[in-house]
Amino acid sequence: MKDQYYFDNAATTWPKPEPVYQYMDSFFRSHGVNPGRSGSLLAVEAEQMIFTTRRLLAEFFGFAGDPNRVVFTLNATDSLNTALRGLLSAGDHMVISELDHNAVRRTANHLERDFGVSVTRVVPDSRGFINPSQFESAIIPSTKALVLNHASNVVGTVQDIHAIAEVSNKHGVPLVVDTAQTAGVLPIDMSCGIDVLTFTGHKGLYGPTGVGGLIVNEDVHLKPLRFGGTGVDSASAFQPEGYPHALEAGTLSMPCIAGLHAAQEWFAELGAQHDAKDNSHQALCTAAMNHIHHVEMAHARSISTHLSTLNKVTMLGDIDVGEHIAVVSFTVDNMQAQQVAEMLDADYHICVRAGLHCAPGVHRLFETAEIGGAVRISPGYYTEQQDVEHLLVALTELLG
Repeated sequence: MKDQYYFDNAATTWPKPEPVYQYMDSFFRSHGVNPGRSGSLLAVEAEQMIFTTRRLLAEFFGFAGDPNRVVFTLNATDSLNTALRGLLSAGDHMVISELDHNAVRRTANHLERDFGVSVTRVVPDSRGFINPSQFESAIIPSTKALVLNHASNVVGTVQDIHAIAEVSNKHGVPLVVDTAQTAGVLPIDMSCGIDVLTFTGHKGLYGPTGVGGLIVNEDVHLKPLRFGGTGVDSASAFQPEGYPHALEAGTLSMPCIAGLHAAQEWFAELGAQHDAKDNSHQALCTAAMNHIHHVEMAHARSISTHLSTLNKVTMLGDIDVGEHIAVVSFTVDNMQAQQVAEMLDADYHICVRAGLHCAPGVHRLFETAEIGGAVRISPGYYTEQQDVEHLLVALTELLG
């Protein structure tokens, strides 16, 4: 038995590619300075690495604008706060959905209660999919943002980003896409009509915790969420208006950005092994993501198929209906989700996630909120077949 069988990649991918660990360590040792705050060669080289990472991420997400509009934050929650509070003011209206993570849901609730923003919350169907017409029906003259949860972190359903972008573009309403569960797993091209894309580094992008970001189209203006030092235009009494400094106050997490940089190179190298269309960074990374998604979904389908044979188990959603990511959630008759997770951990060294998964709206939809949520299993690219086999044995012994 291994020390640990990890099935919680929807929370954070682990382990990371070895080059990510190595580059973070080596770059921090050789360039552990404050980028953009000095004219020294070390500081300039650190800033060059950061700009290169912006450029790689812009290509990764199909953003053809200025790479400086790739803005670094702490995580996806920080990115969503920056986007939504930057777009909305008193009297404005926004549309979200019951699939949203608390990163959106709580932000919207505070904007509604504390800042005078009205909110419409659309409800997905019983499988966890949203009809784009629901977003369209919710738009009113004061609507200033549509927020799309690209994939649910509970049931794994992937929304039709292109159809919803058509709705937002038709009505001239900015579309904010939360890619926390899909960045690095599914190819995403901002040219389809995404106005603001938010991401985190520690999940499908295979970077470290402590770094995320957002990409802001050039026709979108966000009010800064924070104010402070930027290393440029220091004599100005106010935050610079140019990107990225308009939204990046204070010192960036240079070691974490170095991790994202290394992960981008890892994606490209992986894509070169799996039939990339050409040698562009986007094409190489798309090939890598297609391969990663295939591997993860094969594991998820094995797990889902096995769970469906256990009489005590009720699945949330159907992984074979519509597009999904590798997330399998379920409940067990007469057992709390947390109890199942604790038994898997204590008796089988299996790490899963139990509870409401910071997405209570989804659990209300599937009527699992009152029983403490569900058990979520999320295999990753580094999940091995022997890990899955051990999990299936454990599930049979525990729940069969």
